[in-house]
Amino acid sequence: MRFLFVHGTGVRRERHDRLFALVRERLTARFPDAAVEPCYWGDRFGATLGAGGRSVPGLRRPGPDAEPDPVDAETAEWALLLADPLCELRVLAEAGWEGRDGGDGGDAEDDGFAMPGVQPAGAGVLGLLAAVPPAPPRAGDELGALLHGTGLAAGFAAALETTARSAEAARAGARAADEPQARELATALARAVTAAALARAGAEADCTGAERDRLVELLTTRLGGDARVPGARAAAVLGRLALRVTTQPLLNAWRGSLTVGATPALGDILRYQARGHDLRTFLHARIAADPAPTVLIGHSLGGIALVDLLALAAARGEAVPGAELLVTVGSQAPFLHELGALTALEPGAKLPYGFPRWLNVYDRQDVLSYLAGPVFPGDPRVTDHEVGSRQPFPACHSAYWKQDSLYERIEQAVAEAEIG
Repeated sequence: MRFLFVHGTGVRRERHDRLFALVRERLTARFPDAAVEPCYWGDRFGATLGAGGRSVPGLRRPGPDAEPDPVDAETAEWALLLADPLCELRVLAEAGWEGRDGGDGGDAEDDGFAMPGVQPAGAGVLGLLAAVPPAPPRAGDELGALLHGTGLAAGFAAALETTARSAEAARAGARAADEPQARELATALARAVTAAALARAGAEADCTGAERDRLVELLTTRLGGDARVPGARAAAVLGRLALRVTTQPLLNAWRGSLTVGATPALGDILRYQARGHDLRTFLHARIAADPAPTVLIGHSLGGIALVDLLALAAARGEAVPGAELLVTVGSQAPFLHELGALTALEPGAKLPYGFPRWLNVYDRQDVLSYLAGPVFPGDPRVTDHEVGSRQPFPACHSAYWKQDSLYERIEQAVAEAEIG
C-alpha cells in the first residue's frame, strides 16, 4: 500500500517540502509498512506572471513620501460617505465654523447680539431641502432624469427624508450663521442625500463619478449653494479621515505587490480551470507508476484535480489503476460541482460507476472547505468528516496536517476499504 500526497493551490517547493515532511511523519507512524510519496506540481503547472506583471496598474508601490493621488482621495471620501452618509454633516454639527475672530462661531441662538426672531442662514437651507420634491419627474427635469438614469430614483425619497430629518442636519443648520456657511451646508446636505441614495441602491446603481458629481451640483444649486466650490471645513476633516480609515487608497497603493503575492494561490486555480488537462495527465502518470493499492490525499486544489481525474476516468470506463481511496482535505470540489463548474461532471450529475471511496475532510472555520455528502446524496462511497483546529481562516486551511483526528479518520477509512 502507498499514499500519494497532492498539494494545494499556491504551494511551491519550500512550502511543499515542509508540509510533506509533516504528512509523511504522521502517516508512517500509523502505517509503518506503507510508502508515502509526494506529488509536487507547483513549479511545473502552477501560475506565474508571464509578462512580469505588466497587466497590473500600479505594480510599483509609491514611496513613503508620495502625495496621495487626488482620485484615490476622492474615492476614499465617497467610500466613507456611502458607509455613513451623514458623516460630513456630523463634522459641521459638532465642530461648526470658525468665527471671524478665529474662534468657534457657536450657535446662532447662543449669540447674545443676534436680533430676536432672526433665523440663522442655515435654517433657510433646511427649508429649501424640505421643499425638494421626493419624486422629481423623469422628463423635463434634469435632476429627475439623472436619478432615473442612474437607478437612484427608487431610494431618493428615503434618502431625502433621512437627511432632512436627521439631528445632524438640524444642528449643522443652527450653526450656519452667515451666507458662506450656508453655502457650505448646502454642499454637505447635497452630498449626504446623494450618498444615501447611492448606499440604498447598492450594486443596482448605474452611476459614474461624473453623474454623481452632477447630482450633487444640481441638489446644491436647489439649496442655494455652489457645488463647484467644495466645503472647506467638513471636506478637509473628511478627506484626512477617509485616507486613514478606508481601504481603497491602501489597495490602490499596494495593488501591484498584492497581486504578485496572490498570484500563486489565485492564479493556480484560474490556470487549472483553463488548462487542467496537463495537471491531470501528470497525476494519472504518478498514480499509475506503481501498481500498489494507493490512497490519494489531495489538499485544496489538489483535491479538485483528483476528483476530476477519477471521475473522468470512471466515466470512460477506465478506472485509474491502483486508486482505492480518495481523501480530500479542505477542498472546493463539492462547491464547484454545485456551481456547475467542476470539469468532470455536468451540473447535478452523480459520481460515475467506478469512482472510488471518497473521504472528504473539512473544518467549518475554513471557508475553502465544503461538504461533499449533501451534494452527492445517497452515495455510500462519499463520507464527510469534520475536524476543528480552533484556528481562524486562513490558518485553519493548513492546520489539518497537525490534527490527530485527521489521521485517525484516514486510518479508519483505510480499514473500511480493506486496503493493505
